[in-house]
Formats: sequence, C-alpha cells, structure tokens
Amino acid sequence: MSIFDIRFSEEGMVPELDRLTASEAELVYKTPLLVCVLIAGADGSIDKKEIKRAIEFAEKKHRRSMSSVSVLFREISTDFEDKLKSLIQSYPYEATQRNPLLVEELTSINQILKRIDPSFAQEYYKTLLSIAESIATSSGGLLGYNTIGSEEAKFIKLSMIKDPAGR
Repeated sequence: MSIFDIRFSEEGMVPELDRLTASEAELVYKTPLLVCVLIAGADGSIDKKEIKRAIEFAEKKHRRSMSSVSVLFREISTDFEDKLKSLIQSYPYEATQRNPLLVEELTSINQILKRIDPSFAQEYYKTLLSIAESIATSSGGLLGYNTIGSEEAKFIKLSMIKDPAGR
C-alpha cells in the first residue's frame, strides 16, 4: 500500500505527470520525502527540528506560486508528517543500511525526469536541492557556523539525481 493517496481530480491534477505510470507518478511524489529522510538521517539520527523544517518547506512551497510543482507540493504537504514518519519506518534504522537504499531509490527518478516537461523537471529538481539544503542547515552548528555536518555534506548536492537541464 502506498503512503500517497494520489488523487487525479481536476483540482489536484499535475498535467506533467499524465503520461507516467502510477508507480512513476508515486515516485515523483515520494522523492521529496526520500530527500528529507536521506539528509535528515545522514548523521544517523533524524531529529524533530529537521522534520519540522521539512514540513515548513513543503507548506511554504505550495503557497508561493501556482506552478504545477506547487500543485504537486500541495498534495505532498497534506499529512506530510504522517507520510514522512511512515516512510522512515519503512527503511532500516541504521543510516549505514538506510542511506544506500535511499540513494538507489533516488537514482531511479532520473529516468522519469527525462520523460517529463523540461521546465517542470528543472523546477522540481531545484526544489529538491532547496529541500536538501534547508534540512541540512536546520540543526547543529554554533552561531550559524558549521551547520552542515560532514555526513549531510556528502548528500546535500543530491549527486545521485542528474540535473535535467543537462539532458
């Protein structure tokens, strides 16, 4: 069973995903959460501050514009904390076991990004990078210095996801 109840109503429709299979569309919806879990849990623990930052980011993103990416984030932000917690529980507790699985799953979004509208893919990709940076800087550090830990720094650029602009 999916953590997403993807509704294909007129209001929640993301036309750029029309040509995708249900499992591909689900991965597009799931990827921002995968990024949250990867970055927040890179150091071995996912703290409430990081989850809160991820929730705030998703909620702000869907309010800022009327783009299809914003429509997508409106859907993702509905019950965001529950979706995130459910996803976290579906992966191993230990970061050393969890992170390779997350990286592998995130890599699979590349094939989908090649097949969707280039401007949507680019905005989506940039949003994923923003999520990663937002979470990485949400905890740790002293007076704003060294806020990105070494483990988070390994993943913050999301090197497993190719920039769709470089198709």
